[in-house]
Amino acid sequence: MTASLSKTALQYAPKAPPQKKHIDLSRIKMPQQHPWHKWARHPKVMPYNRLAVLMTAFNIGALYWLTNGGWRIDQLPMETVLNGTLVNFTIAILIRQQYVVNALFAIATSMPTHWPLKWRWAMGKVYHFGGIHVGGFFCGTLWYAAFTVFSLLGSYAALPSSIPILASVHLSILTLMIILALPDLRAKYHDQFEFSARFGSWASVLLFWAQTLILSAAAHPVSELPSALATSPQVWALAAVTLSILAPWLRLRKVEVTIHKPSNHAVIADFNYGVTPFAGSSTDLSLNPLFEWHAFANIPLPGREGFQLAISRAGDWTGAFIDNQPRKVWVKGIPTAGVGNIETLFKKVVWIATGSGIGPCLPHLVAQGVPAKLVWATRNPRKTYGDELVNDIKAAHPDALIWDTDTHGKPDLARLAYLAYRDTGAEAVICISNKKVTWNVVYELESRGIPAFGAIWDS
Repeated sequence: MTASLSKTALQYAPKAPPQKKHIDLSRIKMPQQHPWHKWARHPKVMPYNRLAVLMTAFNIGALYWLTNGGWRIDQLPMETVLNGTLVNFTIAILIRQQYVVNALFAIATSMPTHWPLKWRWAMGKVYHFGGIHVGGFFCGTLWYAAFTVFSLLGSYAALPSSIPILASVHLSILTLMIILALPDLRAKYHDQFEFSARFGSWASVLLFWAQTLILSAAAHPVSELPSALATSPQVWALAAVTLSILAPWLRLRKVEVTIHKPSNHAVIADFNYGVTPFAGSSTDLSLNPLFEWHAFANIPLPGREGFQLAISRAGDWTGAFIDNQPRKVWVKGIPTAGVGNIETLFKKVVWIATGSGIGPCLPHLVAQGVPAKLVWATRNPRKTYGDELVNDIKAAHPDALIWDTDTHGKPDLARLAYLAYRDTGAEAVICISNKKVTWNVVYELESRGIPAFGAIWDS
């Protein structure tokens, strides 16, 4: 980190307390799991999955209403089936648009801290909105599958001959995107998932436009076509979707980056290209913008423009980034809110981080907008991330618990989180780690009635 951050934090830092002896985690007893929370807070029924199921339920209800309880989708007009398709896809895409995401977080975190904790706990799950994306995409594909089958069977009169072929190709693309987005396949074939998601979505939008124009041209004389298109709900929906997808790319730029390398495991990337993001946001980086993008948490620095990113060796891309230390990288879109923003819903929070997960926590810890306790488990912190970063943390939070895994081994983070929660009187825990650790910490705490939050690695 830069000296400016250290000086700012040190200016207001209280005197560091004496070093405590190492914690014996085996002596920490956690409360019993609540019978209801043990089931209701399980990862399989997390709000993300509930929202996906809710979207499906809405579609089932719509089908029941449209068919008057007969469930005969084959008797619905072609226009109705296509509208069902586009409504779902429009919702699925817009809910992931960066401006919409920031608006959702702004609304959710506007709830006052004197309101009941249960309400704030629920609002803190705003980052599960991806369930609406998944549910909408899945249901939209089902509606489109029905349209494709009926067009192939000749159920729609006076249908242009190109439509069944176009629809078959389109449905194949949508199905492939869904298959590769399944959690296990996405983890195993991540590059293929990225490729299908990016190029598949672009192809899908183009095919929707082609289909809409062909059907409109077949249904209206040439003289009436402009007005028909201008008043078509499908055209307006497609326009919204197209602008939503284009918006981040309109802000694509190649920018300079300065790399600080405290170790072979991690680097600090320093940016200053006219953008100073807010704490709790992320920025997308790429070395090859058509094929790969990686999101990292922004670390804005008090008193200066620009920001930093903490990037640790977690795969091929990050490994190559650390080894090659590029001078320029691609960025796109705007800083986008992430899970850390929900801290303002609570009077006091506990931050749990492992490794480079300290990056998303640091802006909040230094800003000190919400009283907090940090528990950071990492290999030899000073050797891995540098003295400046560790000094910044200790300056802002002298009571931070930094667990050196090289010395003490990997801890039971759920127990450490509970200990910090219990001893500080915090209202919530925010965990920034890998998927396995995050989900374990969140579940172990929430099954005991303790509000906990962490990333969900959705598709």
